[in-house]
Formats: sequence, structure tokens, C-alpha cells
Amino acid sequence: MTRIINSQAQGAGSRPPLVTRPLLLRFVSVVGASTSFYLLLSVVPLYAEARGGSDAAGLATGALMLATVGGGLATPRFVTRFGYRLTLVTGLALLGAPTLVLTASGSTVWIAAVCGVRGLGFGFAVVAGGALTASLIPPERRGEGLALVGIVSGVPSLVALPLGVWLVAHVGYAPVCIAGALAALAAIVSVPGLPDREPTSGRSIGVLAGFRTAALLRPAVVFSATTLAAGIIVTFLPLVVPSDSARLLAVALFVQPAASTVARWVAGWHGDRHGPAGLVLPGLAVSAAGTLLISLPHSPVAVVVGVALFGVGFGVTQNATLTVMYARVPASGYGTVSALWNFAYDAGMGVGALGFGVLAGRTGYSLAFTLTAALMLTALAPAWRDRATTCSRR
Repeated sequence: MTRIINSQAQGAGSRPPLVTRPLLLRFVSVVGASTSFYLLLSVVPLYAEARGGSDAAGLATGALMLATVGGGLATPRFVTRFGYRLTLVTGLALLGAPTLVLTASGSTVWIAAVCGVRGLGFGFAVVAGGALTASLIPPERRGEGLALVGIVSGVPSLVALPLGVWLVAHVGYAPVCIAGALAALAAIVSVPGLPDREPTSGRSIGVLAGFRTAALLRPAVVFSATTLAAGIIVTFLPLVVPSDSARLLAVALFVQPAASTVARWVAGWHGDRHGPAGLVLPGLAVSAAGTLLISLPHSPVAVVVGVALFGVGFGVTQNATLTVMYARVPASGYGTVSALWNFAYDAGMGVGALGFGVLAGRTGYSLAFTLTAALMLTALAPAWRDRATTCSRR
């Protein structure tokens, strides 16, 4: 009854503010973690390849992503025991500090170990930070808030990823590693100003229980279908587009994240007013249609329109699935939602890139993109079931 009264009172007045001092402080750690991670994402494989060959580069990236997934899944338990602030500080420290000693050795084992520790830290920082961020956003404006956070984390990634490679060519590996370390470590100073609450209202949901909860698993599966294609596009589009179409490739790689960012914001605005659940299915369908168009790499129009459509669908699905999942748990389950959603993100991208490489070697790129779009459409079943279940509860 109290919840109903509060909701009615809130609806009668103005909408609660979205940007608050704690959220602005949280943006500092978001930017720090994102900058540190993406500044070195392409640099470390280059360093590993120069010291140990292509196998070393693959091992470095594999260790980073595997540890990120593992760290993310373990984070809710750490948050429950130690709170948000200590977990977030630990994540930023593990992400930044090992980078200072990355170039101390060119050994493949050493590089992989450093990447593993950094991945663990990134998993901590993203999942604990994501759950904390959700608690700082008014439920009535959660879609808009999550879209804003996506923009804040996305801009540093867009800048830092190419910047890291450019800096290596001009100043070398060591200064770039130091810059990546400082980006994460400097953000630690903002953490004490954040609230340190592990919400206790409602029964806490463990990660394993989250995997067994259909209301959380269905949107996570749908999102992983779009991230599967995202990993493929980022990895293989430069190989698919004809070598004499460098300008087309540059345009395509800009259009996709730009369309995703805009769509994520629009989806958040719409979802807060009309409900996010209805956006999941069309977001999946649009992203699959875009992937299908990319199967025509010799048509510049098809490629640009394809990546634009995929970006729109990906942005909508990103926002809608995360908003839906947070809405289905009490505040004590935010950590589990953050872990499951980020697992879907990382695992989908990794499996997509790996599987597509094997598939394309046998079928060619065009047919492989067509089959990828068909595979994405299999997620329409859980998307439709989730939508029907949501409607039946109203």
C-alpha cells in the first residue's frame, strides 16, 4: 500500500531529477574504467604479437575476456560481503595497477597473467558499478538514466580505442601503459563520495539462481543474440569490405556506434513512458535485418544501411533488456542483473567472433552473415514468450 501511495504522489508531482551529485561522481569511475580498458584493448595484442607472435596476441585477449566474465559473475558475492565501494575500488586497482608493469617482460605467460588480473578488475568494476548506478537512478527514469550512462561510458571507448594504437606508433608502449593505469587509478578518488549500500529490501538473488529465473534469463538470451552479431561486425567487417573501400569502412564503423547511441537514448525515453518490454522484440528483429544486409559487402548502400539498422536494433535491445531485468528484481538483486547482463554481453561477443571465423572459412563471408542473421532470429521465440508473459501480468 505504501508503494502505491508513494507512486501516486510521485506521479502527481514533477519527475524526479536524473542527474544527481552521486551519479556525477559515479561518472568519474565509469570514464576511468572505460578509458583504461579501451586504451589498451588493441595495444596489448600488438605488444604481445611483437614479443610472441599471433598466438600470444590471441592468448592475451582471451585471458582478458575470460577473466572479465569470471570476475563479473563473482562480483555479486563480493558486493554482498564487502559493499559497493570496496568492490569498485578493488576493481579499479586491479584494472590499473598491473598495467604499470606490463612492459617489464615480453614473456607470453607474463602478458597473459597481467591481462587476466586486469580482466578480473574490469569485471568487478563493471558489475559492481552497474548495480550501484542502477540504485542511483530513479525507477521512473531508469531507461533514460541507463542510456545516459551508456553514452558516458561509450564516448571514452570510441576515443580511447583508436587513440591507444596511434599513441603507440608515436610514443611507444610504456607511456600508453602508464596512461591506461593512471586513468583507472585516478578514478579511485571519486569512490569514497559514493553511497556504500548493499540494499537489503527483498530476498537477494544469487547468480546461479538468476540463470534459473526465466524472467531474467529470457531477456539476457535475446540480448546475447545481438551481441553475438556485434562481436562479428567489429571483428570481421574490416575483412569483408573490399580493400579499395577504406572510406566506406570508416563510414560504416562510425555509423554503427552512432546509431546505437542515439537508439539507446530514444529507447530509454520511450521505455520510461510506455514500458521497455515491448521494445525487445522489434529491437532484435531490426538488428537481424541489419546483419542480413551486411551479407552484401560489395554494395556500399547495403553495408551502410545494414550497420545503421544493426546499430539501431542493438541500441534498443541494449537499453530495453537491461531496464526490463532491473525492473523484475528488488534492489538487492541489482548485482545479479548486472552480472547476468554483462555475461550475455561478453560471452555473446566472444562466441560470435570465434564461431563466425570458423563458419566463414567454410562458407564465405556473405553466407556466414546470412546464417548469423538466421541464428539471431531464433531468439525471437524467447523474446515473444517474454512479451506475452509481461502482457498477461498486466
